[in-house]
Amino acid sequence: MIVVSAKDLTKEYGTDVILDKVSFHINQGDRIGIIGVNGAGKTTLLKILTGEIPCEGGAFFISSEIRTGYLHQDGGFDSEKTVIEEVESIFGDFPQMEQEMESILARVEALAGGAVENAADETEDVIEGMQTGVGGAPLQTDAAGAATESRRLLEQYDALQERFKAKGGYTYKSEMKGVLSSMAFSEDSYDKKISTLSGGEKTRLALACLLLRKPDILFLDEPTNHLDIGTLKWLEQYLKNYKGTIVLVSHDRYFLDQTVNRVFEIENHKLSIYEGNYSFYAAERGKRREAELKNYEKQRKEIERQEEMIRRFKQRGTEKLARRAASREKRLAAMELAEKPEKSHGKMKLSFRENFQSGKDVMVAENLSKSFGYGMRRTELFHGVSMDIKRGERVCIVGANGIGKTTLLRMLMGDMACNTGRIKLGHNVQIGYYDQGQLLLNDANTVIEELQDAYRLYNDTDMRNILGRFLFRGEAVFLPIGSLSGGEKARLSLLKLMLSGANVLLLDEPTNHLDIESKEVFEEALLDFPGTCIIVSHDRYFLNRIPTRIMELTEAGMENYLGTYDYYVEKKQQQVQSGKKYLEQLSGKQEKQESALQEDALQEELSSAERRRQQKEREAEERRIKRQKDGLEKEIAALEAEIADLEEAVCQEENATDHVKLAQIGSLLEEKRGTLEEKYEAWLALSEQ
Repeated sequence: MIVVSAKDLTKEYGTDVILDKVSFHINQGDRIGIIGVNGAGKTTLLKILTGEIPCEGGAFFISSEIRTGYLHQDGGFDSEKTVIEEVESIFGDFPQMEQEMESILARVEALAGGAVENAADETEDVIEGMQTGVGGAPLQTDAAGAATESRRLLEQYDALQERFKAKGGYTYKSEMKGVLSSMAFSEDSYDKKISTLSGGEKTRLALACLLLRKPDILFLDEPTNHLDIGTLKWLEQYLKNYKGTIVLVSHDRYFLDQTVNRVFEIENHKLSIYEGNYSFYAAERGKRREAELKNYEKQRKEIERQEEMIRRFKQRGTEKLARRAASREKRLAAMELAEKPEKSHGKMKLSFRENFQSGKDVMVAENLSKSFGYGMRRTELFHGVSMDIKRGERVCIVGANGIGKTTLLRMLMGDMACNTGRIKLGHNVQIGYYDQGQLLLNDANTVIEELQDAYRLYNDTDMRNILGRFLFRGEAVFLPIGSLSGGEKARLSLLKLMLSGANVLLLDEPTNHLDIESKEVFEEALLDFPGTCIIVSHDRYFLNRIPTRIMELTEAGMENYLGTYDYYVEKKQQQVQSGKKYLEQLSGKQEKQESALQEDALQEELSSAERRRQQKEREAEERRIKRQKDGLEKEIAALEAEIADLEEAVCQEENATDHVKLAQIGSLLEEKRGTLEEKYEAWLALSEQ
C-alpha cells in the first residue's frame, strides 16, 4: 500500500532551485535512506513532507489516518519539563485509565457491601413480622439491582482492561525505561530539566520520545548524531523490528547498510531511486551513470550521423533524395532526446602533508587518570590509561558517550592536565587538532579572513584558489563563519589542518558533519598521509577503512585491538562468549555439587528399583527433547536458506521493476520470517528444559 505519493515537487529559495520536479512514492513498511551532498535539499524534502515548509510546485499526499513523527537534525527540543515528565506525557492516557479501573472496582466493592447489609436488614424484618403475627409479603430487597449493576460494572472493567492491555498499559513503564536507558539516560538523569541538557542529550531525548510514540511513518534527520557505537547498534536493531515506515536522512554509510531497503539520492535538484541498501546504491550508481553517459553519447553520435545524411541527401538535389531527407528530418524531430548527465557539483580536494617527519616514538602515556569535582561530588572518568603510539600508526579510539574520549585527546595535546600519570612526546612531534564542535573557528571572521589570520604568507589569489578546492567559491569566501552549516565549518577546519603541516593529527569525530562524498575524500587523504593519526570516531564505516589499531577507552583503562572495526567486534564477542562459558562452567560446578548432595539424600530414601525407574524416565525425556531440537534445527536451517534466497531475489535486477512480483516475494519473506521466529522460540524453550 502506498502511504506517501509525491508528484513534481519543486522548491526554490529566491533564484536558487533546491528541488526541481521531484516525484516518488513510498510503500507501507519501506525503509528509505535519503542521501546527497550537504545543501542538496535532503532536510528540505523532509520538511516539505512533514508540512513544516510549503513547496512552490507539485503536490504530495499522505493519508489523514497516517500518524507521522519527525526528528529534527538539531533535536528541536525546548521544554521546561524534566526528562521523565516529558516521557511520561507520551503515555498520559494510561494513568487516567488506571484510575478509572480502580474507581470501577471500588464501586463494585461498595455495591457488594451494600447488598449484604440490605439482605441482613430484610431478614430481620421478616423474622420480626413472623414473631408479631403481622401478615403480608416480605420487603423487596435491592440485592437483585445491586447484582445487575455489579455485572454491568465488571463488563465495563473487562473492556477497559482489554483496551489498556492492547495499548501496552502493562508494559509501557518497562518500555519507557528501556528506551531511555538505550539512549544513555540513567535513572539519575530522570529529574534533570530538559533546558539544562546538552544539545546531544536533547537530540537523544527527542529520538527516544519519538520512538516511544510509535508513529506510522518515522521521518528522521541525521538520527545517528551524538550516538555512540552501542546506542547505534541498539537503534539499528530497533528500526529493523519497527512495524511502520521509515524515511531517514543520514551520512552514516554503515547505518544505511543496516537499516534501509531503498535509497533516494538527491543531486543537481533531481531525485534518483535505487532499490537496495547503501552498498547496492554505491555499486549501482557508477553503473547507472556510465550507462546514462553511454546512451547520451550514442544518441548524440546517431543524431550527428542522421544530420550528415540529411545534408548529403539535400546536396544531391534529386526529388527522391529530398523526400528521404524530409522523412529523416521528421523522424529526427520526433526523437525523444536523452538528457545530458549533469556533472557532479565537485569534490573537496584534500591532502595532508607534514612539514617534517617525527621520530619513531611519537607519544607515550602512562597510568593517566582524570576526574572532576571534589569530595563526595568527585566524578572519575577513567584511570590506568596507558598507550604507546609509533610513527605512521592510525589509531582510532572508541568508547561509550561520556567516558572521556574528547578529554583524553585534549590531555594528549597538552590543553588539559591529567590527575595522575604522565605524557611524553617524541622527537620533532608537531600536533594538529580537529575539534568536533569547530570551536577553534572565530564566528566573527569571514571564511577568507579565518584563513588569512592563520596563514599570512598566502596572497588573496592563493587563498581563493585553496578555498575553491574545498568548495568555497565566488562570494562564499566572504560568508561569516557564524552563518556556515556544520558541513561547511567541517571543511574549513580540515583545510586549516591541511595547511598546518602537522605530522601528528588528533581528530575528534571528524566525519560528523561531512557528506558521504567528503567522507570518502577525507578517508583517502588519511590513508595517503605519511604521519600519525589519533582519531576519536563512532563512524563504523570509517572505522573499517582507516585504523591500523583500535583502542577502547573504559573506566578502568585502555584495551588494544590490532585491526579494524569488524575485527574489534569479533574479539569483543569472543570475550563475551568466553565470559559466559566461564560463568556457565562455574555455575555448572555449583549445580553439580548441589545436585550431588540432593542425589545422596534421595538415594537414602529411594529403593534401587525406584532409582532405576527414574533414571530411565530421565533418559527417555532427554532423548525426546534431543529429537525435537534436532528436527527444529533442520527446519531452522532450511528456513534461513529460503529467506536468504528470497532476499537475494528482491535485489535481482529483473525483479526491481516488477512491483507485483516484489510484493509477492515480500509477502512470502514476511511469512517465512514469522515462521522462523516461531521455530526459534520453540527451540529456545526446549533448550531451557
